[in-house]
Amino acid sequence: MAQIQFSRGINEEVIPDVRITRSRDGSNGTATFYFEKPKALSSTSTDEITGMYLVDEEGELVTREVKAKFINGQPEALEALYIIRSAEQWERFKRFMERYAEEHGLALNKPKE
Repeated sequence: MAQIQFSRGINEEVIPDVRITRSRDGSNGTATFYFEKPKALSSTSTDEITGMYLVDEEGELVTREVKAKFINGQPEALEALYIIRSAEQWERFKRFMERYAEEHGLALNKPKE
């Protein structure tokens, strides 16, 4: 039951591109979520975007860092930034992403060294 929501209780159907960076000591980092043509921006959606909520059986992770991208005045994408500030937050975020990836068929691509 791992879902991403932009309005509480309404699951986003579009699967995001997620880019994760982490400090060398593992103490902090960021996860950038990019949703192309998300349901939350569709003309049929009347729900207000109040943040990005990563919801699973452990609870929820929340960020208010959500920006809409517009092209020719039309909403095209949402970008959300989730900032991770501790090793415990990393572990919690990883558990959410593992559940989300398994449920939605995502794969991890590690950078080339």
